[in-house]
Amino acid sequence: MEPLIHIKDVTLAYDKEAILERVNLKIFQQDFIGVIGPNGGGKTTLLKAILGLLKPIQGELIFSDLIKKEKNPFGYLPQVRHIDKKFPITVFDVIRSGNLSKKRNGANKKVEKEKAEFLLEEMGISAIKNQAIGELSGGQMQRVFLCRALISDPKILILDEPDTFVDNRFEGELYEKLRVLNDKMGILLVSHDVGTISSYVKTIACVNKHLHYHLSNTITNEQLEAYNCPIQIISHGDVPHTVLKEHSH
Repeated sequence: MEPLIHIKDVTLAYDKEAILERVNLKIFQQDFIGVIGPNGGGKTTLLKAILGLLKPIQGELIFSDLIKKEKNPFGYLPQVRHIDKKFPITVFDVIRSGNLSKKRNGANKKVEKEKAEFLLEEMGISAIKNQAIGELSGGQMQRVFLCRALISDPKILILDEPDTFVDNRFEGELYEKLRVLNDKMGILLVSHDVGTISSYVKTIACVNKHLHYHLSNTITNEQLEAYNCPIQIISHGDVPHTVLKEHSH
């Protein structure tokens, strides 16, 4: 099976300073990859390269014909804290902006509005569709931007720490929605919450200047140390708990 994206020996840099070196990764249809790593390790840099916002200084990103023929093959859910809440735009228009790259005629506009209405209903936010984006809570904004990411029917959905500022109720709903969406699209999910995402993702990529791909949704502290990926492990159980590394008093 041909991958949707083949990241081949890619090095990414800002001002000639390498942030990620010799990255190799294949992303297939219906992949659900959890991307973990420390702050500054290169997770967001990797997303920028996939989205075409940053060109490699070495290596290449090879996109399949299925990706290349789409005008807007990626759905992107950014970090809420990076959104300008003073920008004068309504919820409905934010969602429709996810389709700006597509040509609009009367029929397309009608379909687009119907799709936006459907997504608003799916996320339970129809009542706020005419509100300004700056009036929303963090959880509401995440719902809005997930709708925006989905309106173009992307081949790959990319989420940059979607659990930031999300209320507890929607966090569970979000991951369940992603599980359903994964039946028809690949998903790349950046998160610090290894314990939560390991219940949903299929594989894990540890990013810390290099990328180590783990063909499982479970990962041990020993493996993280081997990958030089200092992330706290949270284990599953009937009572939520965190397993900390042993230490002397």
